[in-house]
Amino acid sequence: MKNIAIIPARSGSKGLKDKNIRLLNGKPLLAYTILAALDSGCYETVMVSTDSEEYAKIAREYGAEVPFLRNPETSKDASSPWEVMKEVLLKYKELGKEFDTFTLLQPTSPLRNAQDIQNAFAEMKEKDANAVVSMCELECSMHLVNTLPDDLSMDGFISNEQYNKRRQDIRPYYRFNGAIYISKVETFMKHMNIYDDKCYAYIMDRKRSYDIDDEFDLKIAEAILRS
Repeated sequence: MKNIAIIPARSGSKGLKDKNIRLLNGKPLLAYTILAALDSGCYETVMVSTDSEEYAKIAREYGAEVPFLRNPETSKDASSPWEVMKEVLLKYKELGKEFDTFTLLQPTSPLRNAQDIQNAFAEMKEKDANAVVSMCELECSMHLVNTLPDDLSMDGFISNEQYNKRRQDIRPYYRFNGAIYISKVETFMKHMNIYDDKCYAYIMDRKRSYDIDDEFDLKIAEAILRS
């Protein structure tokens, strides 16, 4: 199968300026994802989708392809990652290259490694899946989570039934960790969606599921990498 890794790295981040190229232990953030994709050996092509020549130059230095820049429509704050995937796949098709699968690898997940990518592909093959999405166990049990009224009253926050359950008796909850989204190209282009009855979860360790959103997240990721 011909597989492409697509790493979206738009410039102009509002929360953390130039987030995707901020240094993390001496390397630009997006370099960790490029190197994990290359080290996995799963891809014919590893490319970075960006609207910035500066980002493109950095991506190429670490071994990724950047054969074209994003168009203005897919470079907006509100642009969805699926619009970016479609643009990349269609542009490669114009260049005479087509793929069986694509993997969306967000650069804000620098702790995801090559083994995770290999394992996700193995699960896709084992289950004959159309798509595999990485998830991790929720940090706290959902029976300890609820909304609060304006006056912050705790009345009814936790029911007696929930409160009396032992932790080991509660089925774990999972969340998207944003690290890996693999999909068959044909299925995606037909439905513009990867979630169907043949989409499965790949469970990652929470330690490798850290997502970078702000300066504090960078410091935490640096500490994890150093340890």
